[in-house]
Amino acid sequence: MITAGASLETSKQAIELANRYDGIWATVGLHPDEINFEFQITDYEVLLKEKKVVAVGEVGLDYFRTPEKEKRTRQKEVFEQFANLAKENNLPLVLHVRNDKLGASAHDDMAELLSSDMRGVTHSFTGTLDEAKKYLNLGFYLGFNGIITFANQYDEIVKYSPIEQILLETDAPWLTPAPNRGKRNEPSGVFEVAKKIAELKQVAIQEVIEKTTKNCQNLFNINV
Repeated sequence: MITAGASLETSKQAIELANRYDGIWATVGLHPDEINFEFQITDYEVLLKEKKVVAVGEVGLDYFRTPEKEKRTRQKEVFEQFANLAKENNLPLVLHVRNDKLGASAHDDMAELLSSDMRGVTHSFTGTLDEAKKYLNLGFYLGFNGIITFANQYDEIVKYSPIEQILLETDAPWLTPAPNRGKRNEPSGVFEVAKKIAELKQVAIQEVIEKTTKNCQNLFNINV
């Protein structure tokens, strides 16, 4: 299990949890909604020295909750600092990218910020097929979670995406998959996500489990 940092404090908590248990790893990052003027990239750089940190994230662009142009510009500036940090430490990125309600594409802007020497996953992907193709063409993975079990607008994206570029996730404690909607999500909910991908791709669930597990190990350099 990989537990994600979304602020300086939760990044520290993720590391503490990972250090306490076998089979748990951590990421270090700052959710775009949490950016403030106290931000210092060096605070996060120190945390990357921890041996169970396997990625920089979640970091990215969130236009859904940030309509102000200057704040979106600030999100891009902070993301570029994290992207450079990931490259310097040979770590993948865990991206948080969300479009706004009026159609402005944070995904298109993110694709312009990425380069071929970066690697990572766009977690909880909720963009369009065209936006998905941009990440896939860059070699990034797409992270699918419980959303695909109750929102059929992502069916074609799942079908199109090579299974070699798919990761399973839960985003627990949110986005509980069907049939448990309304309940607190837990990591075990990832099984329902695997079932839905197997159904959409018309393959055995064991194939989904084995290949996405291998994808996770490859991207995050986890040896189990």
